Amino acid sequence: MVIVLMGVSGSGKSTVGKVLAEKLGWPFVEGDDFHPAGNVEKMRAGTPLTDADRKPWLAALRDRMDGALARGESVVLACSALKHAYQDYLERHDPARVHYVYLEGSEEVIRERLEARTGHFMKPGLLHSQFEALEPPTDAVRIDVRETPENAADEIRRKLGV
Repeated sequence: MVIVLMGVSGSGKSTVGKVLAEKLGWPFVEGDDFHPAGNVEKMRAGTPLTDADRKPWLAALRDRMDGALARGESVVLACSALKHAYQDYLERHDPARVHYVYLEGSEEVIRERLEARTGHFMKPGLLHSQFEALEPPTDAVRIDVRETPENAADEIRRKLGV
């Protein structure tokens, strides 16, 4: 099984994902680590990524997911997966074993988090463009970003039965 924690930057994907992976004893996969250097530089410069920019990133993530599933490995993946097209692409090879968890919150709450965060390439100025692109999956488990990471992980486990 692959649990994809998705949502805009600053929604807590990595934080909740690490807690969830630890509770499950599964590997945690940080989607940001799969961005080509050019994507990271664009985001550092405050330039939103295009679908073309995301294509190699999504391909690398799907390869990682496919490899895990082929080996019988379950993983927790933190990945924005903002659009339905990206979600469909990621799950295309094995949709029954890919489960989305949407970390949802208001733009105001998440902007405050981004402004307080240090050391990340994603700039708060890009947040609005992410909300404009956001298409949450209709069948995703939904978790309020204001939950503590521990409570969010427990709720995800309960809702997914893992």
